[in-house]
Amino acid sequence: MDAAVAAVFEGYPAAVRERLLRLRDVIIETAANTAGVGALEETLKWGQVSYLTQQSGSGTTVRIDVDKASGLPAIYVNCQTNLVDGYREVYPEAFAYQGTRAVVIGEKPDEAALRHVIARALTYHARKKRVA
Repeated sequence: MDAAVAAVFEGYPAAVRERLLRLRDVIIETAANTAGVGALEETLKWGQVSYLTQQSGSGTTVRIDVDKASGLPAIYVNCQTNLVDGYREVYPEAFAYQGTRAVVIGEKPDEAALRHVIARALTYHARKKRVA
């Protein structure tokens, strides 16, 4: 983890930081276990810790931060995608949602659903290419 990313994590209260670091681990593990994703680049975008599929180009940027309304960790994706609408359709009760841009993660998320949501974002562009 580079110093700028570490500094963002350090800026969160301890309880939130712990949950965001766990979410970070889930993102990295999911990428490693999802065919075609390859290595992730961890960086900052818009002040949020972000994960890019630079090597493979398979997915959209996944950002993590705290949802301002609830104070809970959230996964943010490009609002121009249909990802959050799809998540809402498949997992209407598993998460809270913020428009077309965020999945808000509750206290005890469904781990399988969370990994599926992340994998869908990390393979978004690859799936679009197959359909075209």
